[in-house]
Amino acid sequence: MTPMMPSGNGALEDLSRDVLSHSAKLSGMLAPKSQVGVIELIRLINSYYSNLIEGRNTHPAEIERAMRHDYAAEPAKRNLQLESLAHIHCQKEIDKRLGQEPELDPSTPEFLAWVHGLFYEQLPEELHWVKNPNTGERIKVIGGEFRTRDVAVGRHQPPEHQVLPGFLHGFQQHYRRGAFHGVKPLIAFAAAHHRLMWIHPFLDGNGRVARLYTDACFRTLPVEGYGLWNVSRGLARRRDQYMQRLDEADSPRQGDLDGRGNLSDRALVRFCMFFLSTCLDQIDYMTSMLQLQGLLERIEGYVHSRNSKLILPPPGHEPGMKLDAIKILQEVLLRGEMRRGDVAALASTERTGRDVLAQLVKEGILTSSMPKGPVRLAFPTHLAGHLLPELYPMGTM
Repeated sequence: MTPMMPSGNGALEDLSRDVLSHSAKLSGMLAPKSQVGVIELIRLINSYYSNLIEGRNTHPAEIERAMRHDYAAEPAKRNLQLESLAHIHCQKEIDKRLGQEPELDPSTPEFLAWVHGLFYEQLPEELHWVKNPNTGERIKVIGGEFRTRDVAVGRHQPPEHQVLPGFLHGFQQHYRRGAFHGVKPLIAFAAAHHRLMWIHPFLDGNGRVARLYTDACFRTLPVEGYGLWNVSRGLARRRDQYMQRLDEADSPRQGDLDGRGNLSDRALVRFCMFFLSTCLDQIDYMTSMLQLQGLLERIEGYVHSRNSKLILPPPGHEPGMKLDAIKILQEVLLRGEMRRGDVAALASTERTGRDVLAQLVKEGILTSSMPKGPVRLAFPTHLAGHLLPELYPMGTM
């Protein structure tokens, strides 16, 4: 699977510097407590887009309902909700483990198998099965188990299953944590994303594991501001190009001017350029969304629309919203977190303040880590679509 890194390319290094600097700028745009709500939303959105890449379309509102144990009656839709929850669970557990094991290396076979097992242990039984497209044979996917048979993925013939241990060892040796410095780790993350897909270590679930692995890599560097953006949205929105670049990077070397490895160096350069430019595109999108003045204006517009009943409330809640909510939401956003008494005091009267606060908490727009504790701004999907336009397709249910 050589080359493991694209040949010397100043454009890739420049792009990597832009990713790091733009992401760092993004990290300082909101109060830390306000960032928490965005990060929680991005985790949900990442699940939506990562599964969408695999052809599974479960709308963020449906995922959010499943997080409250409100599942669809139709078994197929319920299974897709559970699949999305499994992805969110994996992200949380990866974050938790990285926090507990600061020196953890995501490139080890043990970590990759752990992520795969973590994902599959959350899936319903029906989603543990795949079908051989040539024979029609149904095969059960065992979570955390490297494949024990050979497979074909389109035109690509991944390594035979008997030699997987050697390829996974080589993967770890080349992409081990700390092997690269400066901006090179970001280029390595992009290259490793393809090479892991090329190895295809599992019978199924390789795409999700590769994206979760890449997610872990960004966190271990760490990339300042990561979590306020995620590459899966960009990959899903450019899905055809993503698949094309992956396929091209599977290609063997094209003559003496295409590197010295078995695979095409030029194609690996193109994939890394595509991957890192997609990262930068997502960072710049979130930067535009989190510009403070624009966010404050969209809060005002949202409350006015709710007050005029031009926007429906979330299911099960009363229509309408008092205009006092504008100052409350804007002030909580700016400060990050506020005591409930201070929030209520922002309204025209104390009674109105208590009523508006109660409504905002009930609708999940304001949230707290403890009952009666200070509140911060959350980004439930019924609000996020208005405050962060085009983050996801609001009308696709």
